[in-house]
Amino acid sequence: MTDPHVLLSGIVGSTAYGLAHQGSDVDRLGLFAAPTEQLHGLHRPKESHVTTAPDRTLHEAAKWCRLVLGGNPTAMELVWLPEELYEVRTPLGEELIGIRTSFLCARRVRDAYLGYATQQFRRLEARGDGSFPADTRTRTAKHARHLKRLCHQGLELYTTGRLTIRVDNPHEYHDFGERVAADPSVAVPLLRSYESAFDERPSVLPEQPDEAPAEAWLRRVRARFYAPGAAVASGRAVDVPGQRR
Repeated sequence: MTDPHVLLSGIVGSTAYGLAHQGSDVDRLGLFAAPTEQLHGLHRPKESHVTTAPDRTLHEAAKWCRLVLGGNPTAMELVWLPEELYEVRTPLGEELIGIRTSFLCARRVRDAYLGYATQQFRRLEARGDGSFPADTRTRTAKHARHLKRLCHQGLELYTTGRLTIRVDNPHEYHDFGERVAADPSVAVPLLRSYESAFDERPSVLPEQPDEAPAEAWLRRVRARFYAPGAAVASGRAVDVPGQRR
């Protein structure tokens, strides 16, 4: 990492959902602001930084906004985390949490969450009848857990306008994963039931997201990080600080 302007970052994934087991990776997600001066040049700065060991993904502020306006479930998690899972939380990050519902709309939430859940199901189908090696079985159980989680969280967001990251009954999700790992067809009734629920239950979300708060927030970010002639413009690297802000 060479950009120090992390605005919001926290622990996501299985640890956040309450589905982690011994040996699970700890995933981190965040967003940062590119120096505004760099956005005006011939070559735009990199919009995402992904590292392993530790597992961390950082999206540039504008890219994160585009992802969430499109309903991306993974990016969405960042502004709905339990308080204790945030590791970097700046005033601008706090503002973003405050406008999180403006990014939502019914169609995109439905399409994104059901779409991701269907992707997980396709991975299950591709692995056959459960007669595969132990490591593949473990991955299959994981995909099944996330299929169930995506369906549940997506319907909650669609019908209430709220997103609960931590699941209520982790054992239920692990049990479902093991049953699907033994027989992928077990996932079909659950997926079909959620498809019907999305069709039948009304949404509290608008037909289109309200982009104005995101646009205003992003302009404040650009103003805050406008520093012509700053060191970053000369190509000197600055490490991302790891401490809480």
